[in-house]
Amino acid sequence: MSATGEVTDRKGRGRRIILWRHGQTSWNVERRFQGTTDVELTETGLGQARRAARLLASLGPDAIVSSDLRRAAHTAAELAALTGLDVTREEGLRETYAGVWQGLTHEEIISRHGEEYAAWKRGEAVRRGGGELETEVADRAAPIVLRHAEKLPEDGTLVVVSHGGTIRTTIGRLLGLEARHWESLGGLSNCCWSVLGEGARGWRLLEHNAGTLPEPVLGDDD
Repeated sequence: MSATGEVTDRKGRGRRIILWRHGQTSWNVERRFQGTTDVELTETGLGQARRAARLLASLGPDAIVSSDLRRAAHTAAELAALTGLDVTREEGLRETYAGVWQGLTHEEIISRHGEEYAAWKRGEAVRRGGGELETEVADRAAPIVLRHAEKLPEDGTLVVVSHGGTIRTTIGRLLGLEARHWESLGGLSNCCWSVLGEGARGWRLLEHNAGTLPEPVLGDDD
């Protein structure tokens, strides 16, 4: 029996982790780098969260954990309202801190920090804006995800509500990919998700950027 009261046949499937990006914010629309800035959802973003929550609730999640930034926490709250589950908020699931890049538009970043941006896109270890390395984001986020996954019942499902860059680095770390290859994982559209499944050799990527027909990726990780 799932948290929504729906009977689900999950025997032998293994544990699943659903990594769900928050809904749209005004800074997403403006292509303005958010990072750890606590930006609210737009009305469109709230609607996205409600629609996605109905889909995710049908999967019978067993636990929800979220970044404590409002855009993620309010997205998670929509799923909690449907499932009756509590949301555990974790500061370690916040988006990448990017120093002076935060608040700048995509065009402003390229204009003011073009060499740094190009080096990051090449896969070099770059402290964007003087902030965190991607590996440091994975260092703080991936263990939180694993800790909550370990608490799941057999064949259980964990929903992790976070941010595009943090989800990308966490997936890369859990799949055992070298950091320079993390860019090969495309970004997530607002309120879309990726699914990791437990396999004999570890975690496997089962779905990526799922939830809607393809949409533009608007955010810090495009």
